[in-house]
Amino acid sequence: MVLTVTLNPVLEHRFSVDKINIDSSNRSATDILTAGGKGINISRQLNMLRIDNLAITFAGGNNGKHLRRILAEEKINNVLISTKDETRFSINVREKNCGTVTAFFSPNSIVSSVEKKSFHEKFEKIVANATIVVFAGSSLSTEMDYFFSYAIDYANSLDKITVLDTYGNHLQSCINASPMIFHSNIKEVEESLKIDLSDDEKKIDFLKYLYSKGIKFSFLTDGKNPLFVSQYDFAFKILPPLIEEKDAMGSGDAFVAGLIYGFEKSLIFQDTLKTAVSLGAVNASVYETCNISYEQIEKYFNNVKILSVGKKLKIIDDSPSK
Repeated sequence: MVLTVTLNPVLEHRFSVDKINIDSSNRSATDILTAGGKGINISRQLNMLRIDNLAITFAGGNNGKHLRRILAEEKINNVLISTKDETRFSINVREKNCGTVTAFFSPNSIVSSVEKKSFHEKFEKIVANATIVVFAGSSLSTEMDYFFSYAIDYANSLDKITVLDTYGNHLQSCINASPMIFHSNIKEVEESLKIDLSDDEKKIDFLKYLYSKGIKFSFLTDGKNPLFVSQYDFAFKILPPLIEEKDAMGSGDAFVAGLIYGFEKSLIFQDTLKTAVSLGAVNASVYETCNISYEQIEKYFNNVKILSVGKKLKIIDDSPSK
């Protein structure tokens, strides 16, 4: 069972207009409510891949009630820690004429010390039954910044496969906790760590740094641009398949779900990469988030190009285990 951990869920309102008019009213014919947050997105995609999973997160107020209902309707198994404060919401506006999506977020929720303690207790109880633990999305506040690094240490002590996909002030402490698998996009790493990853050499040096911190598998994505990957001390540049982009929201989450699929199925590293990259690409070609079937991505596998930028790729079954 895969456990996804989301500290900062969001109730998404999805609007669609021809074009945003700055100086006048904008009216959408629809208001589609969805449950968001990186870990929740990953759980949704894992369901599509038929990977058993459980999502743990916070939920509060009327937005939290909607979140609970949507998770139940989507059959996303979950453990929700109730909060007195309202779950945050977002308004995502898609402009049909140009295909861009603009997102507006409300302030983050505030959780009490009692609610944090409850989250700790539930997490420590559930993680014992997980094979892979995914820590995804932003932190709620500076008071919660410690949680992912603490939880990675705890899951590592239980010999779990730990996956990190986060950003913000707590990213460095999370890296120091040595998750087994690291994913982030280039922009988030640069902004979180105040570093420059503008050229290939700098990206490869950063992958080496992550390996020096005990991270065995690292993935740096950059939208439709090439991504950089390390498998222990092997480094690769990956060319994703060309695809017509419609809405890239959640493509990184679909990518992570593909990684998890490969690790759960004990695929060789090449096939894991092809699955993850294809999922991220296909997600960007549709308007729904993390709702891609395996059959939709198979045709793209041969269009994923894996280039070695260091040692030669090992063509053996070296699927990870802890």
